[in-house]
Amino acid sequence: MYAWIWRKLPFGLPGKLIGSLMLTMSVLALLWFFVFPWAEPLLPFDDVQVTQDGGGDPGTPGGPTGGEPGTDTGDPGSGDGHDIPYDTDQNNPAPTPSASR
Repeated sequence: MYAWIWRKLPFGLPGKLIGSLMLTMSVLALLWFFVFPWAEPLLPFDDVQVTQDGGGDPGTPGGPTGGEPGTDTGDPGSGDGHDIPYDTDQNNPAPTPSASR
């Protein structure tokens, strides 16, 4: 198929290179603007469910994170489920000035 397209493109080698580039870009634009937007609702990429073995919803009272929703004590194990469960300063040292060259 590609050999047939290559033979049918006019104007010698420069025309064949430009023509094949234009054909490729046309197919990509057709896919990007029409086919992919049409197919997006049919694909399950946005249907993500994260579960834990402990059960329960982390955002509910008595869930795996504990505490009441909306209470933020600074403790990673409490709060409304939006706290980061690890120390962000660990393995993240402060930047040091670089040596002059």
